[in-house]
Amino acid sequence: MSFFSTLSYFLGGYTALVIALYMLSAVVPAAGFAARSLAAYISLIICATYGAIASIILRILGREQIAQWTTARAFKYVMALTTGVTFEIIDPKRHLETVRPAVFIGNHQTELDVLMLGCMFPKYCSVTAKKALKNVPFLGWFMSLSGTIFIDRKNSKDARQAMSGAANEIQKRKQSVFIFPEGTRSYSKEPELLPFKKGAFHLAVQAGVPIVPVVVANYSHVLYIKGLVFKSGKIPVKVLDPIPTKGLKAEDVDELTRSTRELMQKEYVALTQKVQNRPIAMPATSADGVVHASGADATLS
Repeated sequence: MSFFSTLSYFLGGYTALVIALYMLSAVVPAAGFAARSLAAYISLIICATYGAIASIILRILGREQIAQWTTARAFKYVMALTTGVTFEIIDPKRHLETVRPAVFIGNHQTELDVLMLGCMFPKYCSVTAKKALKNVPFLGWFMSLSGTIFIDRKNSKDARQAMSGAANEIQKRKQSVFIFPEGTRSYSKEPELLPFKKGAFHLAVQAGVPIVPVVVANYSHVLYIKGLVFKSGKIPVKVLDPIPTKGLKAEDVDELTRSTRELMQKEYVALTQKVQNRPIAMPATSADGVVHASGADATLS
């Protein structure tokens, strides 16, 4: 049996399984979680494969800076078709189109944030990622080819070099970057940010570019992994005004991190209240909400 025959049988069987689970979800809600999870996984593989091919072609054409943007948009439309989930971008001042270069930052909830990036990712922007993702089939290949900045958190020297290289890329090529300052997914059912790490803010100050906060409403009503909940829905994402960093120094980073987190936390609660139509109290914050670490984590994210 040829490769293409095997592939067609696999995709046919996979599609039939997903459809069957979607039908079963009318009776067994957990089947909807399984159906959308399988649909999201195959959508990611398809778009990552497309992205790897597109990255090669765009690199040849000298347009590799838009590789992640074009792949992100493909993922947006494929996921809307296969899962019924999308993110609505609220950007009345068009900061995503007009502010460049910049360090974009956003709150990190679950694996679904990859789709959030697919919906909001601006042109001439790249992401930072853990070095371990470089070896993941399909996704890692695409990320390597499309200019992702990989960070080895176990190696402080390599981490600093990577961030220094990112700052140079920002200045030289007017290439923006997107970073999740929480450093990990919260998986929270309530709109509460984790403490911020300072890497994104050090990077913005070092490059002399603005920070653009991007706040996603809490979407535990759409995806809550612990409860096996995965529903269709539209999730709002609000782009806040750029925060200038010109003239700031390394000693200003702590306060910059703290004030930005406070701003994003307020918007996080307000946006979630509108979506979920319920009152939500501002969460109590221990200390200043900033990770004070040493080594690679302090340098990075």
